[in-house]
Amino acid sequence: MPTFWENVFRFPRFFIGTIIGLILTIVGPFLNLLRRPKTTIIFIILFVSIIAFTVLTLQAMLGE
Repeated sequence: MPTFWENVFRFPRFFIGTIIGLILTIVGPFLNLLRRPKTTIIFIILFVSIIAFTVLTLQAMLGE
C-alpha cells in the first residue's frame, strides 16, 4: 500500500513535466521563426489579425 501512495504523489510531477514538454515541442518551431526579422513581422501581423478578428466577432455576437 505505501508503494501505491508514492505513485499517486508522483503523478503531479509527471503531469507537469509532460505538459511542459508538450508546450516546448509546440512552441519550439515558432521560436526559430522569430529569429529572423522578416518572419517576426509576419508573425506579429498574423497574431494581431487573429486577435482583432476574434474581438470583432465576439462583439458582433454579443451585440455590443
